[in-house]
Amino acid sequence: MVNTALYFRFIKLIMCCILIFYTFSTQTVRAQQSTATFDSINRQRLIVVASAGTALYAGGLSFLGYVWYKDHERVPFHFYNDLKGYRGMDKFGHAYTAYWESKGAYQALKWAGMADKQALLWGAPVGFLFQLPIEVFDGMFEGWGFSWWDIAANATGSALFASQQALFGQQHVLMKFSYSPSGYPKYHPILGETPIENFFLDYNGHTYWFSANLKSITGISKLPPWLNIAFGYSANGMIKEFENPQWYLGKPFPHLERYSQFLLSFDVDLSKIPVRRKGVKAALNALNMLKVPFPAIEFNRIDGIKLRGIYY
Repeated sequence: MVNTALYFRFIKLIMCCILIFYTFSTQTVRAQQSTATFDSINRQRLIVVASAGTALYAGGLSFLGYVWYKDHERVPFHFYNDLKGYRGMDKFGHAYTAYWESKGAYQALKWAGMADKQALLWGAPVGFLFQLPIEVFDGMFEGWGFSWWDIAANATGSALFASQQALFGQQHVLMKFSYSPSGYPKYHPILGETPIENFFLDYNGHTYWFSANLKSITGISKLPPWLNIAFGYSANGMIKEFENPQWYLGKPFPHLERYSQFLLSFDVDLSKIPVRRKGVKAALNALNMLKVPFPAIEFNRIDGIKLRGIYY
């Protein structure tokens, strides 16, 4: 999806945590009414999931149809190759969203009492399936297009969650996100004119991380269970999707070098911090989508190796 605001990614992430599972799980329940699986499912929680989720899902699709695409002309279904757009940042965003949607779906099904294998069977594809309608919408409106690369990124995110859960029963590697104002919006309003718009529209400020748990991948028992090592990707100098403008308001546009950034840092798996209060644990699990600020080593073709005091 071209330049789709991170806003919709977070909307879909919230929706997936409390949505669609009632439809799937009730079918499973009806087929297994005489089994222990049926007895373990909390039907009241399924009703909560179904009611709240259906409302949010319908609201999200309505927002897309009546607000997001409102000022864009409906055109014949078409395709769009945006692999190199924003130096791949958008694709990392798709994978990140699908990863957490699938993870949220699985956890919601477990919360409702579904058996582990069934929760994974129904929950793992949710990240991919939830983003599919958005890609179809893009293919029908001017300014966007159906992108097979978006589809591939969505599938990758869901597969990252599903493969780890199926093979190891846990997530050795988490996808995480961090944001810091980049300063580039001052050059062009296309990147937003307010801090909130900057957050959603300025890919220069986004960083996506693969955060690996050191204790679980090394087997070193003395390591803290919450300590992770994180590998990040970001990019700078991007005003428009593929190339920066040469002119703006009748004047030559400043030359901004477009380049990728590769980062190495530490992180914290907040879900593995021992706490007793359920509310605190739930908050930490929610915040685990975000990388914890730490010093970092950055590699890029402009500066070479660059030490960052605190990177977020």
